[in-house]
Amino acid sequence: MAAKLPPQVVEPLTTPQHFAEPSSRELRSQAMHRLQVGLFGLCAMLLIVGLASIIMERARLADEEDPIREVVAADAPEKKPASDPLADIGVMPAAEPSPKAKEAEGTSTRDVEGPLDPRAAPFDAPLREE
Repeated sequence: MAAKLPPQVVEPLTTPQHFAEPSSRELRSQAMHRLQVGLFGLCAMLLIVGLASIIMERARLADEEDPIREVVAADAPEKKPASDPLADIGVMPAAEPSPKAKEAEGTSTRDVEGPLDPRAAPFDAPLREE
């Protein structure tokens, strides 16, 4: 049995064809695709703007002073001022004089003879007072 070729609907091309006009179905398909992409982009932008608006509103509400914070702050214990551990052990000079040093300066002023560095003097040697 010989295979019979189906009848051809379109005539075979004898010359090269560079441009084929799109059919009305293709034009409608392209228009629908463009419309879908545009609507999707518009919805995405609306969602992004809405999300940014919600985030900014929450941030603004968080920044407002809460009256409860004042009550809690009044009941909270006083915080100790930050100390400098290197200044406490005498490695570095303190940035601000301690309250004990201020009191000592005002109450006791004496002239000390001898070396200014206490490590240079022997430990048993008494300091001279005049």
